[in-house]
Amino acid sequence: MQRILMAQAGPGMVLAKEILNPEGMVLCGAGTELSEALIERLINMDVVDVTVEGHPVNIEGEKTLREELQEIDSRFQRVEDIAPLMYLKKRIQARLAASRSLGAGKE
Repeated sequence: MQRILMAQAGPGMVLAKEILNPEGMVLCGAGTELSEALIERLINMDVVDVTVEGHPVNIEGEKTLREELQEIDSRFQRVEDIAPLMYLKKRIQARLAASRSLGAGKE
């Protein structure tokens, strides 16, 4: 899941979280697919950003999935003989990979 500015939103992206107005009323539910018309409507309602599924937008300076997985490997390097920590490492890597799997492939 990735939080992006409305200017970065594009048709076909799917909301991972609902969009609320300042009073807490739901404007769009999670799972809603964005269209040009919906994006325009949200911009006109002063929605600044949205959270979408996957990782569809490449942001300059942001680490790639491969770089992040390698960083996790290096952080757990000293504790490779401690099974619970290795389990934790694998879970962290799996969640990170899953959060990126629906995006545009940042490898």
